[in-house]
Amino acid sequence: QVQLVESGGGLVQPGGSLRLSCAASGSIFRINAMGWYRQAPGKERELVATITSGGSTSYADSVKGRFTISRDNAKNTVYLQMNSLKPEDTAVYYCNADIIGYYGDYKIYWGKGTLVTVSS
Repeated sequence: QVQLVESGGGLVQPGGSLRLSCAASGSIFRINAMGWYRQAPGKERELVATITSGGSTSYADSVKGRFTISRDNAKNTVYLQMNSLKPEDTAVYYCNADIIGYYGDYKIYWGKGTLVTVSS
């Protein structure tokens, strides 16, 4: 059994910063790519950023230059540093991870999400 647990969401004023964390735990042999997605009210879930096991990153155009994704492989944790936040960044943020279990099983896991609200 594998779990992803996000933390770090909350209310922040426009222009402010937040750092999200997502820790994976359970029967994990290896974690490949990890990523952050978000879903705003009334909208579809969209990709925010991804990071490979080797540290290569990619970002949605809307967050380039403002958000930074990173990971600590020893802690099975991925982070999302969000700076210069805008009201349109308001959403539930989800992490996901491509995980190979001890028995060679491969699955994409999702966290339950953490709410980020950007408002004055």
